[in-house]
Amino acid sequence: MINRASPVAPWRQLYALLRGQIESGKLAPGDRLPSLVALSQEYDVAHTTARKALVALQEEGLVVSSPMGTFVADSTAPRQP
Repeated sequence: MINRASPVAPWRQLYALLRGQIESGKLAPGDRLPSLVALSQEYDVAHTTARKALVALQEEGLVVSSPMGTFVADSTAPRQP
C-alpha cells in the first residue's frame, strides 16, 4: 500500500510496488496491468499519480502501452530507443 507519511512520493511508491511484482514474476511478460482507474482505486491515488508510475515503468522498458492497455514487456525483446 501507499504510505502517505513516507517522504517517498506516492508515484514512486506505486512504481516500486509494480516493479517488484514484475521482477518477482507475479506479473509475467504479456500480462496486462490494471487500468489507470483500477490502479487509482486499488492504491487510493490520483489518476496522474498512477499515470506517472506507469510512464516511469515504460521509460525503463518494463511495460509497453498499446490501445488495448499496458502490458508487461517481454524481457527478451529488444528495447526501443
